[in-house]
Amino acid sequence: MGGSRLEELAFFKRLSQEGRKIGVQVEVFTPGDVRGESARTLTYVPEKGTWMRKLAPLPPIIYDRCRYKAAANYQMLKAFRNRHSKLIFLSRPLANKWSMHQTLSQSTEIKPYLPATVRYTSVPDLLRFLKKHKLIYVKPKNGTGGRGILRIEQVGADRYLLQGRNHSRTIISPFRANERQLEIKLHSLRLSPDYVVQQGIPLTLRDGRVHDYRLLIQKNGQGEWEVTGCAGRIGPHRSITSNLHGGGSAVPQDRLLGYRFSPDKITGIKNEMNNFAHKLADFLEGKFGKLCELGMDIAVDPKGGVWLLEVNPKPSREVFRRIGQHGVYQKAVSRPLEYALWMSKQKKAPLSEETKTESN
Repeated sequence: MGGSRLEELAFFKRLSQEGRKIGVQVEVFTPGDVRGESARTLTYVPEKGTWMRKLAPLPPIIYDRCRYKAAANYQMLKAFRNRHSKLIFLSRPLANKWSMHQTLSQSTEIKPYLPATVRYTSVPDLLRFLKKHKLIYVKPKNGTGGRGILRIEQVGADRYLLQGRNHSRTIISPFRANERQLEIKLHSLRLSPDYVVQQGIPLTLRDGRVHDYRLLIQKNGQGEWEVTGCAGRIGPHRSITSNLHGGGSAVPQDRLLGYRFSPDKITGIKNEMNNFAHKLADFLEGKFGKLCELGMDIAVDPKGGVWLLEVNPKPSREVFRRIGQHGVYQKAVSRPLEYALWMSKQKKAPLSEETKTESN
């Protein structure tokens, strides 16, 4: 597969550069590149500033960055993992949004951080949920990057506001309607049980833009969970999401918290975020098996309450580079490599100190 089709090639380049510093050879391949016990890999050659193709044996350690945008991708990856189960995988696939909510709800420590969430069944049920919570989000259970998300708010006795993004992340024009008009609109959207309906957390700043926080927790070189960093994200005007891919901007965590809270309150909120991140990481490892890193999308309500919006086992770390925290960004890139080295020593893997990155 050509390098032009790899979404994260810039990240893989940085990963390769950090790997050289600690003696780790990073090679990139997709499940489609595998030939028996070998793969046609991409290797970054810094002297030439380019990528080189070669046939190489499969390594003992895999850093999986595959995206499940289509069922075929998931099946291909699943088949690869089953066929090569003796390899060390730094992470495991997690569940979709609905299954994840059900799993997390089993924990008495984590459940209080979860917005009320139900699976979409019908428009009447959705409207009842909306009247109870006044603000809701409707999300594809397998969606990423803000695609296909709707925000519906009751703004008056019989007045509703629907906003959102389509599956190409394009902002949908705000739709103001009474209940009957909203019902007709929702029927036209042809929602299905592949969507979840979630209680909305008030995220609007004074200028009308929404915001949240991206927290990154990773395994370090001793195999222990450690919060690498947390940054704020502010969506563009008229957007219901703050994703950077959807035009959002990155802001330092302290500055964004400072728009709403006093310094003493900020310290408590940050501590709660970090403590929650450790609880969540430990719980998910107990449910799914060994993990390498987790990106958590966190909301803070106007009273300082912390809420988990989403958890991602294959997070981006771009937000730290955007706010100029280059040391945090470098650590975010190097930690999976350091963890891979630690894992190789624990598992007594061959001492070639090779790790490879799998993507699609």
